[in-house]
Amino acid sequence: MRKWVKWSIAGIAALGGLALFVVPKAATSALPVGAEAPDFTTRGAIAGKVFTLTLSDQLKKGPVVLYFFPAAFTAGCTAEAHEFAEATDEFKAAGATVIGMSADPVDKLARFSTEECRDKFAVASAGPSIVKGYDVGLPVGGMTNRTSYVIAPTGRIAYVYSAMSYKDHVKNTLAAVKSIGGQ
Repeated sequence: MRKWVKWSIAGIAALGGLALFVVPKAATSALPVGAEAPDFTTRGAIAGKVFTLTLSDQLKKGPVVLYFFPAAFTAGCTAEAHEFAEATDEFKAAGATVIGMSADPVDKLARFSTEECRDKFAVASAGPSIVKGYDVGLPVGGMTNRTSYVIAPTGRIAYVYSAMSYKDHVKNTLAAVKSIGGQ
């Protein structure tokens, strides 16, 4: 049986005004710590340049912070991208790669990678199989929820944080990356 909850006003505001009314939402679920992260290949962009992104290739470099966000160029998602951009050097110093994911088309994400991610990290298009594999789909609108995963180089989920407010995603994932020490 599915459990239903209503979005809070803060959750709607975190979407950057995308929702103009309260709608039911399935209770948040995400892959648990210790689960195998589904590998994927998709199109992404960094500094406006489109490329093919494969999770397993990124994991060869160290831990990956894979953060899902609802939609590029909305207030909450833009603020979150700015925070990740400002912290990119700290993530790199800890050995981690940051990748933002949304269901947006890659051409929109190419602009977002430059304008809002400030050319600091990649953003990639999460197709239906990625959204389903990471259990991040919203029940309406074809968007993802806001869930951040830290994936160890072994391919296992080391940390999960799911909240529609963007405010603690950067702080929490950076602490998690530092705690695993680039395993």
